[in-house]
Amino acid sequence: MSQRFPHRDSRFQPGTSLLILLVLAFPATTTRCFSSPPNVVLIISDDQSWTDFGFMGHKTIRTPHIDRLARQSTVFPHGYVPSSLCRPSLATMVTGLYPHQHGITGNDPPRGTDRGKMLRHIQAHPTLPRWLATKGFRSLQTGKWWEGHPRLGGFTDAMTHGDPKRGGRHGDLGLKIGRTGLKPIFRFIEDCGETPFFV
Repeated sequence: MSQRFPHRDSRFQPGTSLLILLVLAFPATTTRCFSSPPNVVLIISDDQSWTDFGFMGHKTIRTPHIDRLARQSTVFPHGYVPSSLCRPSLATMVTGLYPHQHGITGNDPPRGTDRGKMLRHIQAHPTLPRWLATKGFRSLQTGKWWEGHPRLGGFTDAMTHGDPKRGGRHGDLGLKIGRTGLKPIFRFIEDCGETPFFV
């Protein structure tokens, strides 16, 4: 018996949700072979209901730029997480594993546990940035990142420094990307030149 999941249903309003757009450098409706790998941009919206976008059918909120991006992209409107917390969800996105598999099950370590000891979990599993690096990609981390320096997850470039002594609990400088502009992303893309990238 198949289970039907809600879509554009006002009864389903999670308190904390993540909206994910996976944007490839080619239209989602096109199937073809490429002479070079496509660039990949993963946009994650944190603490925002999945309905709060024009392309998801909101009657009041207007999001014309992201709506246009969604029309030209691969969009996953049925994204579900086994944990409603940020850190386990982000670890799942970067590893492809459930929290009980990658070992990151909460935002903070148990009381009295050194946060640094928890970083072994992200180092112990394959990650998307590490895999893409084997295909010649550079990768840029922006926004939230709870796992120390983003290099631990395989990112080649990062906004986040990941140092708890400098305020690096879950994003530090990376959190500026949604507040002060996209210049770091534009600089990274320009610096990549012909090298494929993951942002």
